[in-house]
Amino acid sequence: MKIAIYGQAIQEEDLIYLKDLLEELHQIESTIFFEKKFAKEISKHFRGMDYGTFTQDNGLNASFDIFVSFGGDGTMLRAVTYIKDLGIPIVGVNTGRLGFLSTFKKEDVRKVVSEFVAGRYTVEERTLLEVELNEDIDEIGDMNFALNEITVSRKDTTSMITVETYLNDEYLTSYWADGLIISTPTGSTGYSLSCGGPVIAPNARALVLTPIAPHNLNARPLVIDDGTQIRLKVSGREHTHLVSLDSRIANIPNGKEIKVKKSDFTIKMIEYKSESFLKTLRNKLLWGEDKRN
Repeated sequence: MKIAIYGQAIQEEDLIYLKDLLEELHQIESTIFFEKKFAKEISKHFRGMDYGTFTQDNGLNASFDIFVSFGGDGTMLRAVTYIKDLGIPIVGVNTGRLGFLSTFKKEDVRKVVSEFVAGRYTVEERTLLEVELNEDIDEIGDMNFALNEITVSRKDTTSMITVETYLNDEYLTSYWADGLIISTPTGSTGYSLSCGGPVIAPNARALVLTPIAPHNLNARPLVIDDGTQIRLKVSGREHTHLVSLDSRIANIPNGKEIKVKKSDFTIKMIEYKSESFLKTLRNKLLWGEDKRN
């Protein structure tokens, strides 16, 4: 088995779980590659480590069987920028806090390997969004996609912005708000949920528009078909506003048209039978805490 392992940083107390993962992989004679910076980070703890490395631009290809993200949900989102359109299945081992994307508990890290080898998993195709800007704006470049959400928001001001919004070239409304979130089903449990958006099942063919602190008091989250072409134009007191793609942020001049649509490729996310989406809802959002259940 050929495996890629990615992390941004590692706490000393989590080294034991990384060691457990490596021991399990060695038992099945895997070929292991670490992200280059992560390899340097852990080399001081794992002497004589002799593994391959990869970067965002080199070393990964479709021949990999599995990509393990070792960290929290932020690490998982960053990992997606390495996989891009290669189609490598990804799973997250949670060493962070909530762990909605990184569903595997670090204490069960050995099962990442054993259950994969045993075939006790399914692969879900997760929708991504991509943003298209005018050619004279190159802050985003080819990293123009997001797994969770694309958000426009105010910058350097306490004043609201106006987000003029069109769906398939038909005018919807102008949101007077701190911003607007366009979320995938995967991202529906993130920023959108915090702003009052609905939880959407990962395999639903839908997107949700969720305004951030809208001054239009009747503005509510709107669920739309994921094939919808979205156009936005922002105005406000400042000259620029922010466009964020998951954790990556760009400064965009006001008045520039922003196009958002579903990406042509998906992310293959591994769902182990022991760690389903519904189980995650119960455990992470405490849906099973009602004493009447």
